[in-house]
Amino acid sequence: MKYIHRSVEDRIRHTIERDKSVLLLGARQTGKTTLACQFNFDLSISFVQPDVRQRYEKSPQLLKGEVESLAAGIKGRRPLVILDEVQKIPVILDVVQDLIDREKANFVLTGSSARKLRRGAKINLLPGRIVAFRMDPFSLPEFPADDLVERLIYGSLPGILAVKDLSDRETDLEAYVTIYLEEEIRAEAVVRNLGDFARFLELAASESGGIVNLRKLSQEIGVSHTTIRSYYQILEDCLIAERVEPLTQSKTRKKLTKSEKYLFFDMGVRRLAAREGTKLPRETMGQIFEQFIGLELLRSARIKGKATKIRFWRDPDGPEVDWVIDADGVYTPLEVKLTENPSSSDIRHLEVFLSEYRSAKVGYLICQVPRKANLSERVIALPWRSISELT
Repeated sequence: MKYIHRSVEDRIRHTIERDKSVLLLGARQTGKTTLACQFNFDLSISFVQPDVRQRYEKSPQLLKGEVESLAAGIKGRRPLVILDEVQKIPVILDVVQDLIDREKANFVLTGSSARKLRRGAKINLLPGRIVAFRMDPFSLPEFPADDLVERLIYGSLPGILAVKDLSDRETDLEAYVTIYLEEEIRAEAVVRNLGDFARFLELAASESGGIVNLRKLSQEIGVSHTTIRSYYQILEDCLIAERVEPLTQSKTRKKLTKSEKYLFFDMGVRRLAAREGTKLPRETMGQIFEQFIGLELLRSARIKGKATKIRFWRDPDGPEVDWVIDADGVYTPLEVKLTENPSSSDIRHLEVFLSEYRSAKVGYLICQVPRKANLSERVIALPWRSISELT
C-alpha cells in the first residue's frame, strides 16, 4: 500500500517546525512508525529490536552521547531524533528530558502504552515541552470505505486494509489479537490471574459500546468491582479502548444514566477479541455500526484539535440517544441506524431530546441514505460517509 496522508500529520509537522518535541501514542499497527518517518529526521532508533533495546537498557546515557555528537555537527538548528516504541525502555525518557531541557535536540517519540510511560519515567508532558498526539486506525476521510459491511467486520487498521484477500485479513486479525492483546496487554497488566483478565478481555469486547455493568462483569468473572475498573484502565492506558461519558445535565429528568461506555479502538480487533465470526446477525451489525460512528466522531474531533466532547444520553425508564456532540454546552444529538429507508419511529428519541435541550438546534439520523434529507423540521438524515462534517 502506498503511503496515505494521515490527518494528524499536518499538526505534528507544525509542532516540529515550532521547535517542539512530539509524543505520538497509538495502539500497535496504527501507522505511528510510518508517519514518524515522513519527517526529516537526523537519527532514528527503534526499541522494537531486542539487541537495540538491550544496548540502551544497559546504558541509557549512550543516547546522550550520540545526540550531543550529532548536535555538534549540525549548525543553525536542533537535530530531530525519532525514538520508536519508547515505552519499552521508559528509563530512556529521563535522558530525553535532559536533552530537551538543554535544547540539544527535538524528538518524535512513539509508543503504544501510556501506562508504561507513567510507571517508568518522570518525563514532563506539560504543554510547551512535549506535545502529545494520538494515532488511530484509518478514519473515513483518510481511507474512505467502499463497502460498509466489510469495514465493520474487518476494521480499519492500515496493515489489515492493505490485505486484499478477506481470509488473509481474518488470519492477520487473529494474529494481532493473540500476539498483541493476549501477550503484550496481559503481560503488562500485572494481574495475579491471567485467566481472569483473558475472560475480561473477551467480555469487554462483547460489551463494547454498551453501558458498563460492573456487577454483571464481576459476577461472571469472579473478581471485585475494583478489579474490573482496573482492567478497563489497562485497556485505556494501552489505547485499546476509549471511555465515553454520558450527558447527565437535565432540568426535567432525574434518572439519567451516569455510567460510562467503552469502545474498542477497532471493530475488527473487537470482533476477534470477542471470538465472533464474520457472519453476524443484523442486530449485532447495527450495534457495531453505532460503535463505528462513535469512533469516527471521537477521531474527527481529536484530529481537528477541538475541545468538543462526544457523549451519549440515556434515561433507563425512557428515551436514549446514541451520541451527543457537546461543543461547550451546545448539543447536537445523533441516532445511528443501519437502514437505507429511515422512518419516523427512528427519530422519535431525537425529537424528545431536541424538545428538552434548548441549545440543541438540529438532530441527525446517521444511516445509509445516499444523500442528506430532511426527516422533520429539526431532524436530518445524513449519509454515514459524511459523519466528519459534524465535529
